[in-house]
Amino acid sequence: MGIVHEHFETFPFTDSPRVFERKEELLLAGPLMPPDGRKRWRDHPEIQVVHFPPEYVDQPFAHPRGVYESEFMRLEWQTMNNRQPFYHRNCDVDEMSYQVTGVRTLMTDLGSVDLVPGDFSRLPVGVAHDNFGREDIHILFYVPAPVVEAHPEYRTSEVLIPPFEGWEPVITNELITECLGGPGHDVVMAPTDELALLEHAKEEPERLRILKPENAAGTTWLYTSSHVHIGRTYEESSDGRVYRRIRNADEIQYQIDGRRTLVTQRGTVLLEPGDFVRVPVGIAFTSIHHEPSAHLTVVSARELPQVSESTKTAGRLSADEIERLR
Repeated sequence: MGIVHEHFETFPFTDSPRVFERKEELLLAGPLMPPDGRKRWRDHPEIQVVHFPPEYVDQPFAHPRGVYESEFMRLEWQTMNNRQPFYHRNCDVDEMSYQVTGVRTLMTDLGSVDLVPGDFSRLPVGVAHDNFGREDIHILFYVPAPVVEAHPEYRTSEVLIPPFEGWEPVITNELITECLGGPGHDVVMAPTDELALLEHAKEEPERLRILKPENAAGTTWLYTSSHVHIGRTYEESSDGRVYRRIRNADEIQYQIDGRRTLVTQRGTVLLEPGDFVRVPVGIAFTSIHHEPSAHLTVVSARELPQVSESTKTAGRLSADEIERLR
């Protein structure tokens, strides 16, 4: 039997993991039926994958599409080739984003900034914001405030009037929301003077901090809160002989670059750019890939169920088949 190692981890990862030696064939096998024939375990579904194309496809403006959602956090996928038709202000969450492709001008009362692929941003709770996307795809994370940056910024927002070429100030709507900013949780919508809103940034010392981690091996944490960590994971290659198991948190992954095989106790699946996947709490998992791979890593200490339709399902492979992948 092949020997692998398991890192038994505890969120928020302040302590070193416990490390166990495992026989991979047993780690990936189904349970043994006890002598009395009584089944004492539940049947669980295999790992599910949600895919959104990572290339821009022209389409009318639509609200973001939920991928994972609970009363403690929401994760959404959004695309746009126009302006959002209102300013938005959250009452209870910090709103993070990752720019997948295209350019998006983020206009706020803390300044404006153009976001390009690979950029991460955080809108602090209570900050008004609007978006102007050009063949844009981005991912949104709504997490109860406060959330803090765990990585230095490489640039910041500025007071820009106009914020983009061709901009003309208008009277537009401002939407105030609660309950993680989800649909149907508006508090009030009322007209606002866009020019006055953007010029208010001159009175504010705070600016939006834009992050872009380098390709350092492992996971680079970018944002942390009491129950959520958001980061970027990069590896040149991996033989998958080290498994991870988080005893008290779900892990959401979004494949940015490269292809890799995710191996778990609930099935094995090939991940490609545009794939989202959730590894539930307590499940051992690892990755196998021979070329560089990068993915977003979101760890939530509270269950974060999938709300979008699955596009593929993991299958069961034996330890011998896993070894051949290596």
